[in-house]
Order: sequence, then structure tokens, then C-alpha cells
Amino acid sequence: MNAYDIILKPILSEKTNAGIAYKVYTFKVAKTATKTQIKKAVEEIFAVKVDKVNTVNYDGKLKRRGRTSGYTASFKKAYVTLSLDSKPIEMLENLA
Repeated sequence: MNAYDIILKPILSEKTNAGIAYKVYTFKVAKTATKTQIKKAVEEIFAVKVDKVNTVNYDGKLKRRGRTSGYTASFKKAYVTLSLDSKPIEMLENLA
């Protein structure tokens, strides 16, 4: 897996935009990715220094449409905290 297979997309919401001021960025990542793989991928893609990575696994939610029911896709989310001396990720700061 290369870095672009691990980091799928940034997650932009009101809660995650509040974390950008503290250099905490949120990404949707591959379900099989480990914290060390996520750290190396973010450092490679954005040329920053990562301090720590926290991950959360989300199960799919049950959705019903008439008589049939199914689950939405499950995914993994990573909260990436940059070190204090690292530069911010400019691409994500402009979107916030």
C-alpha cells in the first residue's frame, strides 16, 4: 500500500474545523491501516511532522427502505495531531 491508498479523504465538518486551530486534522483512512502507517502516509503526502495519531472504527448504520433493510458502509477515521514546530497543512486550512 502506498500513502494514497492509506489516506482516502479529509473529513470536513464543524467539529473537525475547530481542531484545525490546534493542528488536529481528521482523515478517512483504509480500514486495515495501522497508526504507524497513517503517520508515515501523512508525513509523506503533506510534508509535515506528525506527533500522534488516534483512530476510531465506525460500524455501518442500519437503514430501512420500505420492507428491505441494509447497512451503510463501515469506515475508519484517524485524528492526526501535528507537532508544535510543524507547519500546518495549508490545503485543509483554506477549506475550513
